[in-house]
Amino acid sequence: MNKKSRSFLEKYLNNASPTGFESSGQELWLEYMQPYIDEYISDTYGTVAGVINPGTEYKVVIEAHADEISWFVNYISDDGYIYVTKNGGSDHMIAPSKRVNIHTDKGIVKGIFGWPAIHVRNRENEDKPSLKNIFVDVGCTSREEVEKLGVHVGSVMTFDDELMELNDKFWVGRALDNRIGGFMIAEVARRLHEKKVKLPYTLYIVNAVQEEIGLRGAQMIAERIKPDLAIITDVCHETTSPAYKKIESGLQKAGAGPVLTYGPAVQNNLLRMIIETAEKNKIPFQRAAASRATGTDTDAFAYSNSGVASALISLPLKYMHTTVETAHKEDVEHVIELIYKFLIQLKAKHDFRYIS
Repeated sequence: MNKKSRSFLEKYLNNASPTGFESSGQELWLEYMQPYIDEYISDTYGTVAGVINPGTEYKVVIEAHADEISWFVNYISDDGYIYVTKNGGSDHMIAPSKRVNIHTDKGIVKGIFGWPAIHVRNRENEDKPSLKNIFVDVGCTSREEVEKLGVHVGSVMTFDDELMELNDKFWVGRALDNRIGGFMIAEVARRLHEKKVKLPYTLYIVNAVQEEIGLRGAQMIAERIKPDLAIITDVCHETTSPAYKKIESGLQKAGAGPVLTYGPAVQNNLLRMIIETAEKNKIPFQRAAASRATGTDTDAFAYSNSGVASALISLPLKYMHTTVETAHKEDVEHVIELIYKFLIQLKAKHDFRYIS
């Protein structure tokens, strides 16, 4: 990874981009992308797509989602404590003792998820963290004082954690799900540009909003672009750390390569071409099975319009939806390389239908 790419990764991952409030992250992403694309499009809710070789009949998408899980202010008590509700799949179990940034029109307001000390809790019948009892303290003693800071019901908050390295092998931080995907597809665009690749089709590099609450950004942009095929990159569960049941979750290991998913939304001819690309270029990969939906933007693209040939390339991720999401550096590089190698071998107007 060169110095410019690393700087972008750190800046982009450290920036907050909660679901519904992704615009600052999208601006960072687009700024990095500008030298590598011909033009871009954006939509009403903030999805952005960089376009390479615009105007051809055959349209290809590579996609990630830009949003991260977060919290909304739901209620402010008379004595100045803030109670929350989820924005996406936020985990109330990890909240106590975490620091938060509350995003307001006046700027960031610092807060903490408080919790009663161990000394005063009933250990035999101890309350567990839940949405009913976790709370945020911003150092105020009344609702009026909280509101003077610019905090109100509906204010969004994110955990205050930044990207770090672990043992020189892993990236660790909040919101690798899935801004690391936005980084990877941006690196594909950079690689295409620097290697002076002339694509025979139009490529849309899509950074979609609102995945965490139902694949909504992908749904909207798929209807607008109407692509012929779509490759989605997201994260999946790394299952070698404690507490995972491999019989139920499968085996996906950090450092063993991208995970290619089988499932109804995944078009098998497209998946087969991706596997052939990996094997030809000696890119390691793993396999996973999705019962019914993949739970990613793959589903939104696959079932859009009249049906879009779609596939999912996932990054194995430890500790998903925590502040210490952990991904292996080699897996990141291999996802980038696999997508790049696939794109340069793809011919325009390739027909992926099973029966033509």
